[in-house]
Amino acid sequence: MSRPKLSKLELQIMEILWDRGPCSVREVQESFAPSKRPAYTTVQTIMYRLLDAKKAVRIVKKISNANIFEAAVSRDDAGRHLMDDALAFFGGRTKPVMAHLVESGKLTIEDLKEAEEAIRRLTKQGGRR
Repeated sequence: MSRPKLSKLELQIMEILWDRGPCSVREVQESFAPSKRPAYTTVQTIMYRLLDAKKAVRIVKKISNANIFEAAVSRDDAGRHLMDDALAFFGGRTKPVMAHLVESGKLTIEDLKEAEEAIRRLTKQGGRR
């Protein structure tokens, strides 16, 4: 399945579905903080775009006249796609991304240890170095 490119609001809606599980449009809309809550019709439009055009959600059931949606794309797959997009922005080079993470203080020693372990596993499996 192709990976859809998600906007900021689409990602926020997906986060709600990943965290809460199947939800109606109203439940998703009410999950936003009151000060940042988009209009019901905005959430509805985005959710149907995620359904029809992007195939990132699916309808799992209908209660009365309300469709209940769930994520059809996993959080991990969406995250991988975002990282691929970020790397593509830098021409596939990882150094600028890593430099930013280091300079921003968002890269921890634990993160580096996890990365080293992942590289070791990949190397043992015959993956890329």
